[in-house]
Amino acid sequence: MTQATIIIIGGGVIGLSTAYHLAKQDAGKIILLEKNIVGDGSSIRAGGIITGLLWSKTGVEARKISLKLYRELSTELASYGYQYQDVGCLNLFDRSSWSDREKLLPLYDECNVPYEIIDALEIHHRWPDLAPTEDTIGLYDPLGGYSEPDQYVPALAQRCRDLGVDIREFQTVTDFVLNNNKVCGVVTQKGQIDADIVICTTHTWTSNLLITQNQQFPIKSFVHQRFLTTPLAQPIRIPAVNANPQGGYMRPATGNRILVGGETEEREEFITPSLDFRMTKLRPPDGYKDQLRNNIMPLLPCLRDTHWESEKVGLLSFSMDGEPIVGGVPQLEGLLIGASFHSGGFAYNPVAGLLLAELAMHGQTQLDIGEFSPTRFEPGATQDYLSSRVAQKDAVSRRH
Repeated sequence: MTQATIIIIGGGVIGLSTAYHLAKQDAGKIILLEKNIVGDGSSIRAGGIITGLLWSKTGVEARKISLKLYRELSTELASYGYQYQDVGCLNLFDRSSWSDREKLLPLYDECNVPYEIIDALEIHHRWPDLAPTEDTIGLYDPLGGYSEPDQYVPALAQRCRDLGVDIREFQTVTDFVLNNNKVCGVVTQKGQIDADIVICTTHTWTSNLLITQNQQFPIKSFVHQRFLTTPLAQPIRIPAVNANPQGGYMRPATGNRILVGGETEEREEFITPSLDFRMTKLRPPDGYKDQLRNNIMPLLPCLRDTHWESEKVGLLSFSMDGEPIVGGVPQLEGLLIGASFHSGGFAYNPVAGLLLAELAMHGQTQLDIGEFSPTRFEPGATQDYLSSRVAQKDAVSRRH
């Protein structure tokens, strides 16, 4: 397929990663189309945390590949200003929520992924800045960590350009070009672009674009917000933390700051109004910043010495069963989709791009991703799910 033309729609981390892997494999002419600037959607608004301790065998195996690729990218992209922050990831639970996660420990053993179960005293001993309650249970992933989106997105984009990817910003795809039910290009506001394969990585805009071909997937989006503190007077030494009992997460950030994020559980799903919608229009609810601060402060007392310096608000995308959607679109030969990575799009992006590149080049992947297949949803169940309105607390819960 060295002479193929492959179009990628969407310039977030999933699209950029796909372009990167295709270019590394010399897959042909790679064109990436982004309706604004690369990273303008959720990618630049992400928490950037990764853990390999997920909920399905496919997810765990996929994250193993992502963690390996992040370490390789940290070397390859060092001259572009990116470094993977290898600080580990601590997943916190209270007694009532631990039982569900405890059931997954045999899966982690089967997949040969490392983890530790640590109590509150040990957590505080290792990371004195953390003050968990005595009933807290920690599930520590020593391979986890985080990336700074402000470093990773431009570094990966520039690496793609240097590998020959044709990145075209400010080009909105509005439709697909079909020939006998085979996708053979796209239509933009600047005209038609022909291609052998089209890969759709448009996150919350996926439904708006695929509806042009009467394709629907059970995807819902929810507002997510994250905040950055002012610099601390003393160095902060904590891992990335998924603070499930507190309804949020935290990690160190550039300049001795702390990044804190959280969900608004009572808030209903967000329906993306159009292809030209931008996330700059999103806002957190009134009073939410104080609420999140008050929730997290008992666990991280040094928050008392800071103020919120900035905020970024984006969207999370969940499928009906909580797993990503990766593969060929039914009845539309030549069209691949990578969507609905819950709150873990940043964590999934290295392996998601690899899988989509393998599908584009070979029609199959090194990893069995049947659990991610777009064909796994029954049409009736999809329609019922899409016709309902769901608050975030009632959606499948996934964090990073």
